[in-house]
Amino acid sequence: MKAAIITDWLTQMGGAERVVLAIKELFPNAPLFTTVYNPDTVDPVFHDMEIRTSFIQKLPGAKKSYTKYLPLMPTAVEQFDLTGFDLVISSSSSVAKGVVTRADTLHVCYCHTPMRYAWDFYFDYLYGPDVSSLKRRVIPWLMNYLRMWDRLSADRVDCFIANSRNVAGRIRKHYRREAEVIHPPVETSYFSPVNEAEDFFLVVSRLVPYKRVDLAVQACNQLRLPLRVIGTGPELDRLKAMAGPTVKMLGRVTDEEIRWHYARCRALLFPGEEDFGITPLEAHASGRPVIAYGVGGARETVKKGITGEFFYPQTPEALAEVVSAFDPGCYDPQIIRKHAEAFDTRKFQTVFHEYVLKKFDEHSSLYLGRE
Repeated sequence: MKAAIITDWLTQMGGAERVVLAIKELFPNAPLFTTVYNPDTVDPVFHDMEIRTSFIQKLPGAKKSYTKYLPLMPTAVEQFDLTGFDLVISSSSSVAKGVVTRADTLHVCYCHTPMRYAWDFYFDYLYGPDVSSLKRRVIPWLMNYLRMWDRLSADRVDCFIANSRNVAGRIRKHYRREAEVIHPPVETSYFSPVNEAEDFFLVVSRLVPYKRVDLAVQACNQLRLPLRVIGTGPELDRLKAMAGPTVKMLGRVTDEEIRWHYARCRALLFPGEEDFGITPLEAHASGRPVIAYGVGGARETVKKGITGEFFYPQTPEALAEVVSAFDPGCYDPQIIRKHAEAFDTRKFQTVFHEYVLKKFDEHSSLYLGRE
């Protein structure tokens, strides 16, 4: 088969980008399509790949401020010419799944979530702290268009894979489609436990409003407990202003520094509602427990009383209550590590590859009449 891979954009390194890398290893000759590509902010391994970008790539400031071109992205992905491919794999949390393919091409979508800003988190985005009154008037009209396009474009997908049971439920709700659940990959071999933890809690996150890093900062301010926050984003200045003397905002650090902090923190704090969430499993691979908001993907990665604890509701007071009573000595690093290994990259690749080949054989047999 001749395969192609498409992802929404390549402008940062996160869980979605690591999924693309894992899939690319399975299909090394597949070109990679994306709306915008910024080689300066992704893993250098992408630099040697065949990457085909949309017309948005040439627009002013697109590499850094790609979200301002969101209204153009449905048109951008529909202009990709995929007529020469038998298999198309989209890794999508936004527009990638909307590509147009031949009728006899198999399109498998690995869905991180239906457009969160158009569906489940619409009002969180609409009333976010960085949304001006003008944007608040325009956004509802834009989202009405995007919801209609998003729903219709979902019908172009032959098979959906969800990254969690949580997302499979969203796909069922918004697209009226069933999805296979294959959890995303974690490079567990990169992380390892150490003998002794140090006296600080940890957050590793992009600093955007829905991640709710502000809850962790407020809880540790209230308890006067040490917290280290790794990550950058539009919330950085607001969080710095909020941080008390026990909170350190570390910004962007190296992968080695992240690994060091994972292995030595008392616990990772995970205060946002996530589709799945890779960072809890990276902490688990380092033998460390997690205190997570008790909804969404965290319910699939954290085992209460064994690999961590949950707090609820989503308030600084609820988080502070769990943190103040938390005893890291109650958790076995080796048991936590073993739990994370079930999500290893090699397992993901094996299950994903088998699923795609099975669906391709079924598609070829049913649609093309091949035996």
